[in-house]
Amino acid sequence: MRVALFALVTMLLGGLVAPAVGQERSWNAPRILLVTAHPDDDAAFTGLVYQVTHQLGGVVDLAMVTDGSGGFRYATLAEEIYGLELTDERVARQYLPTVRKQELMAGGAIAGIQSYFFFDQLDDAYTLNPMPALTMVWDAAAVRRRLVQLIQDRRYDLVVGHVPSAEVHGHHKAATILALQAVTSLPAEERPVVLGGFGCVIDGQAIAFSGLDGYPITNVASGRALAEFDRNQTFGFNDRLNFQIIGNWVIAEHKSQGAMQLNMNRFDRECYWYFDVNREEAKGTVTALFERLKVERP
Repeated sequence: MRVALFALVTMLLGGLVAPAVGQERSWNAPRILLVTAHPDDDAAFTGLVYQVTHQLGGVVDLAMVTDGSGGFRYATLAEEIYGLELTDERVARQYLPTVRKQELMAGGAIAGIQSYFFFDQLDDAYTLNPMPALTMVWDAAAVRRRLVQLIQDRRYDLVVGHVPSAEVHGHHKAATILALQAVTSLPAEERPVVLGGFGCVIDGQAIAFSGLDGYPITNVASGRALAEFDRNQTFGFNDRLNFQIIGNWVIAEHKSQGAMQLNMNRFDRECYWYFDVNREEAKGTVTALFERLKVERP
């Protein structure tokens, strides 16, 4: 019964692709595509996603490159919940792709993600090197083609991925590099802006980024983030609520990823870097968008 249920869910997940959108771009209600490697990576962007979807009436979709099958090492607490030995790699490779997509969509429903596009490339192993994913493990050409098609069909204003700093997972780097390559392959007038996001300060250490060695497409000449979102902004009765609550709700949906509770609460401000390949004149539009996110309150 369990196997049949998971097969059914997998089939349904594969169909979660909304029809193409032909409307004109509007930064009043921005259209954003998140490009992530794994099913929990969007948790880094919950402030941006929530405000754009709930307060500005914008759309946020998500393209996930891997199948998520490699995230089994910290799944101990989820084994009882799902009735599966998810720390056993053989079991995890079979069931985690479906489990983690369910968790992703549960968290995405809180933040406001609308449509999901699953590329199902192998989540092979942890590494800091993006080269294996870009040249051997993933079908990088197919990923680029699909990203190009999504961007052309759905006319996004922004594409957001993890900033590809030296310290982050190689899959994160590779996903953002592929997003940048896809966007820069388009005619200039069709290109959305590409941002790299992550926490501004991790464990007291401010994050600086000027580009990933060997990948000039990732360069940020200033080394500084262009925009920030403060998750400690308060709202509600007696200003007792803030956006960290939303981030925690999203994290809590990822039951199979036990270490997320420890790792994803290490920053209270989201930073967004503006890659040099973007058009210079769009910087003001991006900063104006983030200023609006500070003003609008739930």
